[in-house]
Amino acid sequence: MDVGVVLSGAGAPNFVEGAVAQAREAREAGVASAWLGQRLDYDAAALAAVIGHAVPGLTVGTSAIPIFGRQPVLVAGQALTAQAAAGGRFQLGLALGAKPLVESTFGITYERPVALLAEFLTALRALLTDGTADFRGELLSAAPPLPVALPGAERVPPLLVAAMGPQALRVTGELADGTLPFLAGPRALGEHIVPALTAAAEAAGRPAPRVVALVPAVVTAEVARVREVAAREMEFYESIPSYRRVLELSGAERAGEIAVVGDEETVAAEVRRYRNAGATEVVLTQTSMGGEAARRRTWRLAGELTRT
Repeated sequence: MDVGVVLSGAGAPNFVEGAVAQAREAREAGVASAWLGQRLDYDAAALAAVIGHAVPGLTVGTSAIPIFGRQPVLVAGQALTAQAAAGGRFQLGLALGAKPLVESTFGITYERPVALLAEFLTALRALLTDGTADFRGELLSAAPPLPVALPGAERVPPLLVAAMGPQALRVTGELADGTLPFLAGPRALGEHIVPALTAAAEAAGRPAPRVVALVPAVVTAEVARVREVAAREMEFYESIPSYRRVLELSGAERAGEIAVVGDEETVAAEVRRYRNAGATEVVLTQTSMGGEAARRRTWRLAGELTRT
């Protein structure tokens, strides 16, 4: 089973150089893929392009770029650039984002998110597949006067969405290649996310969707200490309705409960639970919660699981 990791780049004097160094470490460990969250201090697609070019053989992806405040033509250009730089190993992950963050950060109204997602994916798919688009919807337009095809990026990047709610999953199944659920435990995955996504894809005549589950995980002997860190660092997500809902569907009250913490056997068993629940791939996140030694130990396990 392919197991990836989320990069942070933290601790280095130069963040980009630190992220590249981490990507090389992941590649040497045998990890299947490296992923970058979108933050406010760096651009995930640009950094994925740098890493993809610097670390041959490593699949790189964004998890995930919020669509509010962005435009499909510009995102297509970012994705094509990253795809060419990575030699065809780039994966584009998108998200709706959280309403409080979108409105406070960008000063725009978080309205009709599912309708916007449908229009964004429709336009973006045309741009990436055909090299052009003539899309004019209610919420956005994408009609570039010149082709957006880029030499070296002939392979269309997989298009994934961090969707977990019923309506977002329906649109994702119809228009994207898969989903990137975060904080969705095996129960939420197997009973809610995978069935809804698969049904939507089948109804639209699309291939079986990918389910790339992002799972907080740390391989460590200091289980109690790391669980305390997880409860503190992940508390933020409990105030966001979409995460609150998926936590409840997972049978958890706190976000930190979703974190998988323990020795190699414990973490490997949980990864298999996600696979049995319908995940096609697992990406380990928050792996630095136990410190650098635990992170490296976790990444080694990710590589071992990928090879088995």
